[in-house]
Amino acid sequence: MGHTMAEDTIFSKIIRREIPADIVYEDEQCLAFRDVNPQAPMHILIIPKKPIAKLVNANDSDNTLLGHLMTTASQIATKEGYGDAFRLIINNGEKVGQTVFHLHLHILGGRDFSWPPG
Repeated sequence: MGHTMAEDTIFSKIIRREIPADIVYEDEQCLAFRDVNPQAPMHILIIPKKPIAKLVNANDSDNTLLGHLMTTASQIATKEGYGDAFRLIINNGEKVGQTVFHLHLHILGGRDFSWPPG
């Protein structure tokens, strides 16, 4: 599976409101919602509305969007009460745990994290 273009994923369906999600933030460029299988007290996914399958499929024209995802993630973590300690994760590819091929950032907080992750 090449996963160059994002397929019509569960995340596309959430953006279109075809399936429910616990949405915590939305603007013209992105949507954020609580993970249905949280790995920490705060586990929110933030996704671009533009269908990018994996980070490796993004290009220079996506720089503003990618920056927006990161600063918005920071604002969400702060609003959730974890502005002083949170982790942002992007998995690129099945071998590292990407299961939905629509670019997404995991925002995690509220517990101790080890290093290195994984």
